Amino acid sequence: MQEIIDSVWVLVAAFLVFFMHAGFALVESGFCRKKNVVMVLLKNVAVVSVASLLFYVVGFGLMFGGGNPWVGLEGFAPDATAAVANAPDNLPLFVFLFFQLVFAATAATIVSGAVAERVSLPAFLVFTSVASAILYPIAGHWVWGGGYLATETSFHDFAGSTVVHAVGGAMALAGVMVIGARHGRYGKDGRPRPMPAHSFPLAALGVLVLWLGWFGFNGGSTLAADPSAIGPVILVTNLAAAAGFIVALIHTRLRTGGLDLSMALNGALAGLVAITAGADVIGPLEAMLVGGVGGVLVVEGVFLLDRFELDDPVGAIPVHLINGVFGTLAVGLFANSGETLGLFHGGGVSLLLAQAMGAAMCVAFAFAVGYGFWFALKKTLGVRVSVEHEVEGLDLSECGVEAYGEEASGWSMPRDGAGAGTRDAVGEPVTSA
Repeated sequence: MQEIIDSVWVLVAAFLVFFMHAGFALVESGFCRKKNVVMVLLKNVAVVSVASLLFYVVGFGLMFGGGNPWVGLEGFAPDATAAVANAPDNLPLFVFLFFQLVFAATAATIVSGAVAERVSLPAFLVFTSVASAILYPIAGHWVWGGGYLATETSFHDFAGSTVVHAVGGAMALAGVMVIGARHGRYGKDGRPRPMPAHSFPLAALGVLVLWLGWFGFNGGSTLAADPSAIGPVILVTNLAAAAGFIVALIHTRLRTGGLDLSMALNGALAGLVAITAGADVIGPLEAMLVGGVGGVLVVEGVFLLDRFELDDPVGAIPVHLINGVFGTLAVGLFANSGETLGLFHGGGVSLLLAQAMGAAMCVAFAFAVGYGFWFALKKTLGVRVSVEHEVEGLDLSECGVEAYGEEASGWSMPRDGAGAGTRDAVGEPVTSA
């Protein structure tokens, strides 16, 4: 009976995590320009499909199979009766596998938003395959699959601030660096040119969907239907998100003089990412502090990327990489549960050092190998669409359709790209010469 109850809870949590991909699709399409919405949605659904197949066939074995401290070497494409060394005993194998599969897809989809509006679809799908089958599972093995960080250190990452978010953010940063900025995004003086979100309703709805899904993301990571464990995890998750939203809104107002909804929405996501590593060991009041700091970091991260002309249309790198690392370090500062004690609760610096080492290992691995794969793709397959297709918009040039149809757009686009439908560098219709 307990196995049934545990399985039902973990499956419900997995369904919530799967539904997060609807949130990612809404956020990314809302933050991008309307001429690229169809391509953004295509990539989001493609990520789930590719990750589902490859994580089952290859990634799960690399992550949880018995092997050595660095990689699993068994459990590939398992059947329901397979014995996988680092799978829990209280769940049927396929329940646990599906829960981990939706996490793998989440790590891969982080890259999608950061490289949106100019990445080549074939190159993106190749990289998604590598990320789902190799990069994410190997880093996951070190932490959750009985690997080096799990057995040789006190590193603690409850639900994936490092394993999912910082790793996904590091792969995204590598892609942004190799692919380059969108055409027209930065002027000759390096100043960013506005390319505003086309739909704040979609973006706001997407963040709320992600916020809901995170209760499964963190709450399901208990891997058991224990209300005394699940309740605190869900509460601190919610508090961190709320604090991230409010603090990001206030910080942006103080910094720029305006109320920026996009920054505030990313502040909520930053709070969620930041609390994910320590949701089981950080109390409610300190979770609010963690979320609030995350809200500041995401705002400053956006400005930092622009300073270096690193073009991230949705803010995926500040949300996931910067706050994934911060959230991991926050465990070493604020943890207060059993033997897991942070610096501010009498635990000294040992846990903080372990957190820093673990985050550094995973981020360095994901960035270095990710950069290598992106660079190899650039030299072979190519990693971005042509300037002509980018200016026209990927929906028409690559997919042949508009997201909202000609009536909604108010103008007609001939399929040869000529005439009144031609668009300028920031995606607005212009009159032909």
